Amino acid sequence: MKKILSLFIAVLLTGLSGKAQLTNDTSKTDPSLRGQYQLMISKSKTLNGYKLVNPGRLSTFWQNVRDTMTTSHKQLAEIRKKLNEQEKEILMLKKNISGTESSLASTNARLNEITFLGIAFTKSNYNIVVWSLIIALGIALAIVILRSAKHIHESKYRTNLYEEISQEYQSYKVKANEKEKKLARELQDERNKIEELKGRG
Repeated sequence: MKKILSLFIAVLLTGLSGKAQLTNDTSKTDPSLRGQYQLMISKSKTLNGYKLVNPGRLSTFWQNVRDTMTTSHKQLAEIRKKLNEQEKEILMLKKNISGTESSLASTNARLNEITFLGIAFTKSNYNIVVWSLIIALGIALAIVILRSAKHIHESKYRTNLYEEISQEYQSYKVKANEKEKKLARELQDERNKIEELKGRG
């Protein structure tokens, strides 16, 4: 009986002081439910192994739990509504995509064909034919260039040979001219000597 009476007095005292401290307690601590619960436990007193919880704090905590649950239910209902709307939009988009894919497939089939000289080719076959022609023309051009280079090299060689022969002929001509002049001078000297001898005799 003594224990029950002391328990009742303790609950009454904590109830009276709890209302005055409630605004101060919530402003200093974490406003979440976990923070409020921890505050309520930390502020409650222990008597004979039992926690004496302030009824004002407990009722405020319970009201906050109910408000949080109501808000969560409202948010959940809004999320479900949005999910339903998004599912409808997804179904519409899937229908649109399937229609678009079928039209795109037919368009691609038309675009993939190329008519060349009255013959229908796929793009890959057309590319193979075009690149084969380009490679064949490139090889033919390379052969022509190589042959032309060979002829150009031959003509340069013959031109150089002609110039060498021409230079040799010119130098031979110059030497022959000098030799002829030298011989003419020597002949003239000999004639002069003969004339001089005749004049003495």
